[in-house]
Amino acid sequence: MRIHIATDHAGLEFSRLVQEHLAAAGHEVIDHGPQEYDALDDYPAFCINAATAVAADQARDVQALGVVFGGSGNGEQIAANKVVSVRAALVWSQATAVLAREHNNANVISIGARQHTAQEAISFIDTFIGTEFTGEERHARRIGQLAEYEKTGDIAGKGVVKPAVK
Repeated sequence: MRIHIATDHAGLEFSRLVQEHLAAAGHEVIDHGPQEYDALDDYPAFCINAATAVAADQARDVQALGVVFGGSGNGEQIAANKVVSVRAALVWSQATAVLAREHNNANVISIGARQHTAQEAISFIDTFIGTEFTGEERHARRIGQLAEYEKTGDIAGKGVVKPAVK
């Protein structure tokens, strides 16, 4: 499987360890940066590039997932979720890694490098990669609603309130 990785300065060391682990497990790892430590770097472009690559690969039927890191993982998740067709989940436990795939068919996960040990992060990633989407109708329906909103700004028949235009 192809795994796209991105981080900020807080997750750089994690990123390197994770990349080594994933490559040793036989995955194709693509690093979207940064390449060197800079305490003032900005994570959005790195994470958006990784998420965009996941979406592009999946659109071409290439098996691909993404992992983004930061201090908390929150901003990195938000950045990844700006990319159309990306469903990025913040993962902080084995259970959230499983549910991200089983229920949400997440294609990117975000992990807080200052919140976990490298071994914990690697176990979350391995669990995420090894878990399949259940395909249950209720989960597929909800994912479809998110995709519909992403494309149209509405979810037909669900009472989505349109923002007031100023």
